[in-house]
Formats: sequence, C-alpha cells, structure tokens
Amino acid sequence: MTVVLGIDGGGTRTRASIVSGDRLLAHAENGSIKRLRVGAEVAEANLRALLKEVYAQAGVTGVRAASAGVASATMPGVAEWITAVFGEFGVERSEVVGDHVIALDAAFHGGPGILQIAGTGSNCIGRAPDGGLESAGGWSSRLGDEGSGYWIGLHSVRRALHAHDREQPSRVLQTVGGLWGTTTIDELVNLGDSTPGPDFAALAPAISELAEAGDAVALDVLRQAAADLVESVLLVRAKLWRKHHLTQEVPVAWIGSVVGKSRLVREAFIAGLRAAAPAMPVETSEVKGIEGAIWRAQRLAEAAG
Repeated sequence: MTVVLGIDGGGTRTRASIVSGDRLLAHAENGSIKRLRVGAEVAEANLRALLKEVYAQAGVTGVRAASAGVASATMPGVAEWITAVFGEFGVERSEVVGDHVIALDAAFHGGPGILQIAGTGSNCIGRAPDGGLESAGGWSSRLGDEGSGYWIGLHSVRRALHAHDREQPSRVLQTVGGLWGTTTIDELVNLGDSTPGPDFAALAPAISELAEAGDAVALDVLRQAAADLVESVLLVRAKLWRKHHLTQEVPVAWIGSVVGKSRLVREAFIAGLRAAAPAMPVETSEVKGIEGAIWRAQRLAEAAG
C-alpha cells in the first residue's frame, strides 16, 4: 500500500500522521512550525524533530506523498523551506497549503461546505458546489480574528479594566495577574502593552472557566465571541448564495479550541446558526485537520500514478 504523510501545523501545535491505506502507522506532535509565532530557526527545528519521531514510529525512511497544512503558508519562503526539509526526508511528492485548506477537506473531502476556524486565530472559508471559494475574517490578531482565542484573551482584559473603572466585580484581572505573574494592575497593564507582549490566546481556557463560574465580564466576552463566529459563517453563506447561485444549503463544520473546548461558546455558536438558518446542517463535533492532510496526500499519491 502507498505510504503518505499528513501534517497539521497550527498556531500552537503541529501534528503529523503517516498512513498506509486505511491503516495509521504513526502519529506524533510537536511545537509550532509557524515562523511568525516561533521564528524561522525554532520552526525548522520543530519540523525536523517531528518528522524524525513520526518516521521512527512508522519504521519508514520516506513517503510517496505529503500534504502540509500550515498557518501563514502563503508568507514568502514558508512553502520553500518546508518543501526543502521534505526532500531531505525522502518525500517524493508534496504540497504546502493553508491549515484552513486541510481542515476544509477534512470536513467535506473536496465537496461544498462552510468551515469556521476558531483557535489561536479565526477564519471562515466556504466552498460552493462549483468549487468556488469565499471567506471572511482571518485578518490577524491585531486587525481582526474576532472570536479567536487571542481575541477572547485580549478583550477579557480590556473589558475587565473597564469593569474595574466602574467598580464592577470580576475575577478576570486577578486571574490574569496570577497567570502572568503580576501583582498590581499597573504591572499587568505594562506587561499586556509590551512588545511582543504576553500570549493573550493562552488566557482563553481560564476565561472560559471564569464564565462557567458566572463571572459577568468573562460571560460577556464569550457571548460576543460566539456571536462574531456566527456572523462570520452567515457572511460566507450569503456570499455563496449570491455569487455561486446555490440551490440548497451547504453544511457547516468547525475546528479549533475556542469552539471545541468552551461549552458556552460551542452551544451559543451552534444555537445561533440554527436560529438564523434552520435548514443549514451544522456539525456538532470538531473536524480533525490532520485527516484532511492525509486525504490530500493520498490524492497527490494517486495523481502521481
């Protein structure tokens, strides 16, 4: 059977699987290979370590084809260095695409549908039956990424500071201070406003816990995050209907820790979509991007003959 490699390189973790037919030979995880997040040197070291581990598990020295879905894949030089490393690891045929591309194919195997991504960043992409693509969001942590982990962390701190000014109770600043190691609000603000600054996305799990406990600021942020994600899907849906002349609804899938790990966001997101478009099918479980990378790698191998 043909042996292929799939890689899912998100903003925080990178996953790799080697399969032969329907049989999983190996799976491994390592740190991010996103250069903008960890730097070129660390990204390459993480990729090489990941490939060594997954190859050793599978007992192979090369693969017929590989598909890598990587955040910021279109940035200059990204595809080139990953392809070069693949060549050193005996990859015969490969591609480097955005992580949203492998996630979309994990959900729909080349068919129509809308995928909402909400992890460290956020983005929504939809594919029409004619193959045309439409998108919304994904404009970076500073300029967009509404509903993402970064957005949740940043806006929780912002709204908690406003609540502090209004003398409204919230545990957000206390919790963030504990995570950041700050003891005063001035220290917290100075750290939060520094460059490159702390990892706001890493605050999202703690904000979700506070919301579950009833913290008003945290609840408000998560409600807004879910509403923003719903709006993003509906915008892509409207584009597909208007520009690609749909005759029926296409399904919606989702991926990322914000929806996957926050019950409050997930329930509000799914309920909001069902209320806005009752006939639109909405998946209730998370897509696994690595499955899309494997599917695409298998198509690459088949095309090679």
